[in-house]
Amino acid sequence: MTDAWQGPPIAVVGIGADGWDGLGAAAREAVAAAEVIFGSERQLALVPSDLGGERCAWPSPLLPALPGLLTQHAARRICVLASGDPMFYGIGVTLARLFGPASLRVLPQPSSASLACARLGWALAETPVVSAVGRPVATVLPDLVDGRRLLVLSADESTPAEVAKLLRDNGFGGSAVTVLEQLGGPSERLRTATAASWDPDAGDPLNIVAVDCVADPAHTRVTRLPGLPDTVYGGDGQLTKAEVRTLTLAALAPAPGELLWDVGGGSGSIAIEWCRTHPACRAVTFERLERRREQITVNATALGVPQVLVRGEVLAELAADREMPAPDAIFVGGGVTQPGLLETCFAHLRQGGRLVANAVTAESEALLVAMAAARGGELRKFQIYRAEPLGGFTAWRPQLPVAQWTVVKSDQGSP
Repeated sequence: MTDAWQGPPIAVVGIGADGWDGLGAAAREAVAAAEVIFGSERQLALVPSDLGGERCAWPSPLLPALPGLLTQHAARRICVLASGDPMFYGIGVTLARLFGPASLRVLPQPSSASLACARLGWALAETPVVSAVGRPVATVLPDLVDGRRLLVLSADESTPAEVAKLLRDNGFGGSAVTVLEQLGGPSERLRTATAASWDPDAGDPLNIVAVDCVADPAHTRVTRLPGLPDTVYGGDGQLTKAEVRTLTLAALAPAPGELLWDVGGGSGSIAIEWCRTHPACRAVTFERLERRREQITVNATALGVPQVLVRGEVLAELAADREMPAPDAIFVGGGVTQPGLLETCFAHLRQGGRLVANAVTAESEALLVAMAAARGGELRKFQIYRAEPLGGFTAWRPQLPVAQWTVVKSDQGSP
């Protein structure tokens, strides 16, 4: 947050495609009383030209300029125009974060999601909304499940075609795609087709995309729950296998908004599935080999979490960047026996954070036992068997046993 706002409360007025006619009395009064009105060119054009107040179109890029731009006019009555509900993926959230909620007077209109669900007869409370504004459209992927409905907030007129292509390329070509344009305005229009037959011609830039998911019969089921099939990951086989991955994510216990360090990323599976549990989860994966770092980026994008940050060898990265935010959880899946690695990771973990380390060699397992004796925590050992053909019969093939150390950093366990 910047310094406390010193001027009159900023009126943040939601305005829909129906423009001035759709505003209530309080919203109209707030706009009319403003000495300076900020908004996009489209939003400013919806306000009658005979109203007083200086008109200021947002610069691009907006976010870096926003604090200084508003502070420059702090002594004046300011009105900020927003699309629909300013607190629904809107600029009201950014202003509240910058200046505090007490500095704002927010006057919302129905959001595009509310209007879309009203037109489609969908339950708003049961319909997830994914934003493709300023984000890769791949972020839609974790929400694709057969029989589920979701809404995608579009960046512009190109988003519907990108969503349709994403669906086709990921086993959801039979999904019904509805594009709702200019909702609530005189030019409102709905278009529906399957993703497989979607017309790529651009429509109106002001739109929201509704998807009624239908998975192709041969589609590999991929949900937000940990333990995705090993086959969805590309790479050289350096991978925490599905069963152990499930147990590891359970021990890491991700929560919305938390940050994970995945040390020894391999194929990136732990960081990727951590981020898939909730859109607000974040992860940094450390991997010393460049070819694996490149593969992690490919895997993360293919599984809908391009926000996974990929860095080099962890000790070198920490030495070069001493301002790296403390993580809420750390997973050490590689390099356990590297001198000082576990101690360094534990030192960087925030108080109350969780560290989970897996070992498959006798040497690394002995180190985990020693760390548990010094730091506390819990030790477990897993043995997974998978059925494989043996002649005309089936035999159980053992996977490498995995020892796991889990510890929560507390004042008593701090270095």
